Amino acid sequence: MKTIQFLKTLSLAGLFTLAACAEQTESIAKIEAVPEKTKSEMPVLVQADGSYPTIPLEKDVIVVKVIQTTVDNLSEFPTVEEGLDHNLKHMEAMAEKACSTGKKPDFLLYHEFPLTGYSSGTRTEKLPFTVKIPGPETERLGKIARKCDTYLVFGTYATDDDWPGHILSLNAVINRKGEIAKAFWKSRNIKRLYPDREITTTTIEAVRDKYRAMYGPEEEFPVLQTEYGNIAVSTVQFDPFIFAAFAMRGTEIMIRTATLFAEYDVRATAYVNNFYSTMTNIAFDYPGYKAGESVIIGPKAKILAKSKSLTEDDIIEAEIPIAAFRKGRKIPNYAYEMTRPILDQYVQEFPLNHLDMPQDELPETGKAMKDLMESVSRFNSEHQTDAK
Repeated sequence: MKTIQFLKTLSLAGLFTLAACAEQTESIAKIEAVPEKTKSEMPVLVQADGSYPTIPLEKDVIVVKVIQTTVDNLSEFPTVEEGLDHNLKHMEAMAEKACSTGKKPDFLLYHEFPLTGYSSGTRTEKLPFTVKIPGPETERLGKIARKCDTYLVFGTYATDDDWPGHILSLNAVINRKGEIAKAFWKSRNIKRLYPDREITTTTIEAVRDKYRAMYGPEEEFPVLQTEYGNIAVSTVQFDPFIFAAFAMRGTEIMIRTATLFAEYDVRATAYVNNFYSTMTNIAFDYPGYKAGESVIIGPKAKILAKSKSLTEDDIIEAEIPIAAFRKGRKIPNYAYEMTRPILDQYVQEFPLNHLDMPQDELPETGKAMKDLMESVSRFNSEHQTDAK
C-alpha cells in the first residue's frame, strides 16, 4: 500500500511537514562559525520605499494547477532506480492529465516528496534514497515543462557534492525551457515536534554561515522573478517570521509543499503577508491521519480551489489576476519598529549552524539529533549564560 510504511513512524503531531532523522553526540559549541558580513557589506535585501524588484509580466492572468499525488517509497522497490522510474512515470501521467484538461497551466505544483517518497531509518540508510538537482530525474521532468510550456515545481530529498553526508529537503523549480531555474533549500525545521527525536534534514538555519558564505545573503530568502510573477517555494510550516521575510523580499505567490499540513496556517499566512499561496499535500489512506485536501488561497485568505480527496490523486486549478494584484502593490507594513525592542532581546532557543560539522560527526539517528539539540538549547539552564 502507498505510504503505509513511513506512516508507522509518525507521531500524533502529523499536521506538520516531515523530514529525515539523524544522530550526534558532540556539542555544537566547538563549531567555529564563518564571520557574518557587516551591515555595510550586506546587499540590499528589502527596498526602503516598500517596492520590490520584478520583471515584466507576460500575461495579466495566470493559471496555477496543484497536483496532489500518492507515492511509493523508494525502499519498497528492489532498486532505487526502479523506484524512481515508477514514481516519475506517475508524475508524468499526472502532468499529462493536468496539461490536457481544463485551462492551460502556467505552474504545475507537486508536493514535498512525489519523487522519492518518505524515507525512514538512519542517515546511512536514507542517503541512497535521494537525488541530485540537476540530474536524470529533472531531465525527464524538464521534458514535461517544455511540452506543456509551464513551470514545474516539486519537492525532494536531495544530496549535493558540496555538502557531503547531508540530506537536503529541496524544492526545485523547472522553467518552461525545461531547465532548473532555482532549487530552494528548506529554511528551517520545526523543533520539538516529536518527544523522542528531532528532524534532521540539513536546512539553511543549520549551516547558515557557511551557506551564506557560499551563496550570498540574498539566497537565504530568495525570490524567483518570473514572467508570471514573483514566486518563492517553501516546506516550512507554522513559522510567521520565515514567511514575513519572503514577503519583504517581494514574494507574490508563495508556493508551499507538504507531507500533512494545517489549512488555517496557509490561509492565515496568505492573509497576513498579502500574497497568493498554494499548498500541495501528499495523498494516502491510513487510520488516524488526514492527508490530501490541497488548496490554493487568495491574499484575503479566500479558498480559490481545494481538493475534496484525502486519499486519491487529484488536480485543482485557479486563475490568479497577477497584473491587477501587482498594480500599486507594496510589501506588507509590519509593526517592526514598535516590536523591535522585544525582538532585539529575544533569544532563539537553538543556535544557527548546529549542523556545521565534519561529515563523520553528523547525527546518524533521530534520537542522537535530539540529544544534540538539547545539548545546545539556550533555554536549558546550563546554556542560558552562553546565550547572552
